[in-house]
Amino acid sequence: MTQTFHTPPQTAAAHHQCPFTRDPGRWAKESTRALRTGHVRDSTCSAACQLVLVHERTSWGWLTWTVPADGTLPEVPHQIGVLTPFATRTQRLALRWLTRRPAQRIAFATVPGSLRLSAAAVALISVIVGLFAMRHGVPIDVALPAMLLAPLLAEHLPGRLDARADEHVRKVEDVNACRYLQRLTTLHTSLVQAAAGSDRYELRRSAEVGHNLLWDAACLLQTQDTRSASEGLITRERLMLQLADQVTQIIERTAREDTATDAGQTREPGRPLGPYPPGFRPTTPGPTPSTSPLKGTVLMPQPESSHAVAAPDVYLLFAHEPYYPGPGTQEINTTVVAAGSLRHPRVRQPDGVRIHDLLIQGRHPGEIIPLATLTHELNGGADWPKVGDWEGVTTDLVQLVHAGRCDALSLGLPDLARALLCTGPHGQVRAYDSAADDFVIYGSADRAVVLDEVGMFLNGVVAERPFWPGDSLLPPLGQRA
Repeated sequence: MTQTFHTPPQTAAAHHQCPFTRDPGRWAKESTRALRTGHVRDSTCSAACQLVLVHERTSWGWLTWTVPADGTLPEVPHQIGVLTPFATRTQRLALRWLTRRPAQRIAFATVPGSLRLSAAAVALISVIVGLFAMRHGVPIDVALPAMLLAPLLAEHLPGRLDARADEHVRKVEDVNACRYLQRLTTLHTSLVQAAAGSDRYELRRSAEVGHNLLWDAACLLQTQDTRSASEGLITRERLMLQLADQVTQIIERTAREDTATDAGQTREPGRPLGPYPPGFRPTTPGPTPSTSPLKGTVLMPQPESSHAVAAPDVYLLFAHEPYYPGPGTQEINTTVVAAGSLRHPRVRQPDGVRIHDLLIQGRHPGEIIPLATLTHELNGGADWPKVGDWEGVTTDLVQLVHAGRCDALSLGLPDLARALLCTGPHGQVRAYDSAADDFVIYGSADRAVVLDEVGMFLNGVVAERPFWPGDSLLPPLGQRA
């Protein structure tokens, strides 16, 4: 399937190219406040001179900006921190702790080092409180250790808390690394904003996958430079661009659907069944030297088989346990294979051949048959034992796809769409709508919409090149000698 990457919206492209893009007045306030506790580094400063830093917190981490001496806006962050995906409340508090204002320190002319202003304040308070306590009968062996321990904790405890909080973030400070990660944060912020204004599963899932890609890139840049990590970084940036492209298409399609609805088409607003989240792709091994594979679609060559038998172009769709093809990728929970793959020798036999013969009976060319439809036709599943072990067959098919021994279309379906395909042709799915505080019933018409969308993507693939069901296929039962 050829994928066309669209240019992201202009508003998204401006994210994080300068501090507080969405609230320009915030930079003036934050930089002025930061300057009260420090000064802008210039040519007269030593290497030990502390930078004046301004933290811009985000839902995924933060960007730290320096205050330029000439009064202009900084273009590249001094530091970028990425919070671990699916962070808990405690871990998000760690983010706020790490982006607090820098501690003010008191330097001594005769003693090397410095002391936190807060520790000095605690020491003074502890002396006053300790003397007051001893005056009122508190033993000196209790009050004195407390007086000494309080300032020590105020001086050293923040450092320990910093170390614990650092376990949940990945920080990048190199100029080249920050410049690269800044591009990814620009793309990811557009995903986050699209998900924040919508209840669509695809948009929320895109933001989650984008955060994982951002985290992976930060991990690479923390241990390697941009040159040595270039291959992994390019892969993640390409995936992030695909996510941004998918989100742009979803938003455009939603706008068109809303316009059509306003024009009088009967479609229930706010309850979309598609399109599908990133990860909707054919799953096959890499190209062979004898072929020139299509961009975005890698289909295996179709070798000649001694048992090759013409069969209708029918496809089996079945749900399975979710898996992830690679780090930071969309979960795959449903697969479509050609009917002929059921006759593969690596699939449980003769169960696969029997299910194949049942699958192709009375079908139309190009038809996609969910496994649940076969269950409906087999007396609600009561007659499955007479046909074969469908669970064992589908498990073998997933392993066949993983091994690259047949072509397949891997899907990451939303929960509602997957539930509809796992019911019979006349089944219903009830979903709770929190906005209306009521249950909504989805039926056969909604199921047909999902199948139509799957068929649309499938047709785009097979129009370029037919699915390869595998090699050395067994003949159907009806054609055996």
